[in-house]
Amino acid sequence: MTDTVPVADLVDQNCHGVLRTELGLGTFEARLGAARAPAAPGTTFFDTQTGFAVRRWCPPLLGLEAHCPPASYLARRRELGVTETSRRLLRATGVSAHLVDTGLPGDFTGPAELASAAGSDAREIVRLEVLAEQVADTSGTVDTFLVNLGEAVHTAASSAVAFTSVGADGPHAASYAAPEPPGPVRVRAAAGRWLARREAERRAARRGTAGREGGEAPVEPELLDHLRWSAVAFGIPLQLRLGTADPARLADFAAATERHGCDLVLLHGYPYHRQTAALAGRHPHVYADLGAVPARTGARAAAVLAEIMELAPFGKLLFSSGARALPELHLVGARQFREALGRVLGAWVEDGAWTRQDAARVATMIGSGNARRVYGLGER
Repeated sequence: MTDTVPVADLVDQNCHGVLRTELGLGTFEARLGAARAPAAPGTTFFDTQTGFAVRRWCPPLLGLEAHCPPASYLARRRELGVTETSRRLLRATGVSAHLVDTGLPGDFTGPAELASAAGSDAREIVRLEVLAEQVADTSGTVDTFLVNLGEAVHTAASSAVAFTSVGADGPHAASYAAPEPPGPVRVRAAAGRWLARREAERRAARRGTAGREGGEAPVEPELLDHLRWSAVAFGIPLQLRLGTADPARLADFAAATERHGCDLVLLHGYPYHRQTAALAGRHPHVYADLGAVPARTGARAAAVLAEIMELAPFGKLLFSSGARALPELHLVGARQFREALGRVLGAWVEDGAWTRQDAARVATMIGSGNARRVYGLGER
């Protein structure tokens, strides 16, 4: 049996809060799925790599046998209550710092509440799209909106640990991440179009004739480009969410921002993990997030991590859980990552390719050290 290298401290460099409400079986199961659509009739999201990982790691922390039936697990969860369940699971992650994207709608814990439950430090990541929506709600004209938006970005940069934005995925993916900032005339025109569409969709929603789920118009691509380039100017890291899009969409933007003093972190690159790692290896300011790998690949996580480590320098790789809503996903992300990275490094030590000392040093780099350096968190 291959020896493993322990991965001690973790910094979760991209996650979300957990729900404060109790969940039934159907609602809980829906939160396990990465897809927006429900499971097919007669199937369940427990029959996924994520579902099996939850059944492996979480029940023992609630006093049950591993791999117990989902119904038994949910019954025990309700018996303990959401607060105690979250506390047990989050404290078992071994995460010392959470960087929390607060841009999702819903009754989620904020950074301070998450830190209290987990016994960790926590910092906020500001989502640029949500920032624009908040400013739009309090600005009457296009000119007022643009002035207020600039002030909001400045204020956020003084307190947030990073900005985040959709990078190559989304309703206007082909236009995202322009290699140069749009000029003021184009920005003003884009802002005007977006504010007008927002107002039109809100009027339609009040009449009950809205055409989009949620009723909120997505931010215009050129306005988002303006926001991203504004964020780059402040020098704090900018996280770009890839979703299931090819990171090649970001190659020109990565090249254009190389000398601006802002690190780019490519989030959730799986299944384009090799391309993401290659882009991180090509530019000194680009980093690859490993967040989607453990949760989505489950038992194959070690093999996928090894592929990423073939292409990116080890100082360019960052752990995250990417977890949202369920404390179970925070735990699974941390446990699966530790086990997968420990197996990869342990195999290299066993083969004589690495010393155990070097393997332990790289484990610390990827688990926490790189994130502490990139986000200026300081040593633990």
